[in-house]
Amino acid sequence: MPRPLEPWRPWPRRQGRPQRSRLRDGEERPLGAMPAFELLDPQVVDDPYPFYAHLLEHSPLYEVPGTDVRLVARGDLIEEVLARHEEFSSNLTGVIVTGPTGAPEVFDMTRFGGAVDAIANADEPSHGLHRSLLLPYVTPRAVASLEEELRSWTVELIEPWLEAGGGDWIDAVANPLPTRAMARAVGLPLEDADRLLVWAMRGTEILAGTTTLERMGEVGAATAELVAYLGKQLQGALAACDTEPAADMIGSLARAVREGALAERDAVSILVVLAGAGGESTSSMTGNAARILAEQEALQEQLRADPSLIPAFVEEVVRTETPFRGHYRAVKRETQLAGETLPAGSHLLLLWAAANRDPEVFPRPERIDLQRPNLRAHLGFGKGLHFCAGARLARLEGRVILEELLGRTRSLRLDERRPPEYVPSIFVRRHAHLDLRTES
Repeated sequence: MPRPLEPWRPWPRRQGRPQRSRLRDGEERPLGAMPAFELLDPQVVDDPYPFYAHLLEHSPLYEVPGTDVRLVARGDLIEEVLARHEEFSSNLTGVIVTGPTGAPEVFDMTRFGGAVDAIANADEPSHGLHRSLLLPYVTPRAVASLEEELRSWTVELIEPWLEAGGGDWIDAVANPLPTRAMARAVGLPLEDADRLLVWAMRGTEILAGTTTLERMGEVGAATAELVAYLGKQLQGALAACDTEPAADMIGSLARAVREGALAERDAVSILVVLAGAGGESTSSMTGNAARILAEQEALQEQLRADPSLIPAFVEEVVRTETPFRGHYRAVKRETQLAGETLPAGSHLLLLWAAANRDPEVFPRPERIDLQRPNLRAHLGFGKGLHFCAGARLARLEGRVILEELLGRTRSLRLDERRPPEYVPSIFVRRHAHLDLRTES
């Protein structure tokens, strides 16, 4: 029998850990030193885990050269930042981009009309208001009510893919299904799912790090298209909210706007975040899950024999291949972290994906272990006040998709003719394509 999933517990603290790392050769180095890797090196972008391991051991607080951004790799330091709301803001004020020389630079997000301050990027009290308007639509009962439709969509998408003997899993299932689920939960027309998918994928380029300054202008134009579309959808919801109860997230936001509790601009910003993050994270998760299964035949057989282990597998996928690798924080005023001075206006990038592979917390961190006693101790859905509001829905989508995939196949393997390829991004861990071969 699988062990029950344990509740959240605080991240282990490293009492008395020195603020200088001692390397294996005995040399001491400040926490911020990192000579061995370059953040935007294509090899590091494609496979960040050796870099993360180096950060965890030698530089858990690392200043990216030429920028005011520090990477925070260790879970205890991340938790400390999350707890210090008065000093660290969730507002998205700056992001890493690729400068003209190929080196990292910081792009001022206020050039897009101001700091992003919706849901995950909002501080209190706005954050609490935003969540209160959305949480009624992601309760256990609300999410469970979506399972039948999610399963129907999964079957609809997966059957032609299986009949063809496989193909690109991302294009066939991993991208379109989460976008439909997001549209349903938010209250957007399902017939617009394809357009929403394109907008969402372009939108996350803003955070990719590999995006050039020139490309940022193009991405900004695409985001403006999404903003205009969502503004029209909100107007429709506003027209209906006087006569109909709020049945979805956009209806809840419209009612708050009508009652004066929320500015219309803020409602649209919330919808932009939902449209971008709602499908992206689950697309990443289900793509990574399928690739891991294709690479591990014994794991496939174990899950087919005991589907009750699939929820544990979903947790391990989120831990080992964290969909959103990290999130930014802005330093409100000069302060200290891990013995280093952080200037006001500088930035942190909290690396959930690095912390999720900390061997002091997760022994043999690269290994999928369905019997880990701390299966839900990962930071793959964030932590604390900013824990992902859609985590319950993402877990349901992952379970349903994997149940159908494993239940309808006898084998699953990578197509050697076209190796998997990831989207070049320091932010998302998502496949650009993942070609698989199947036997049913």
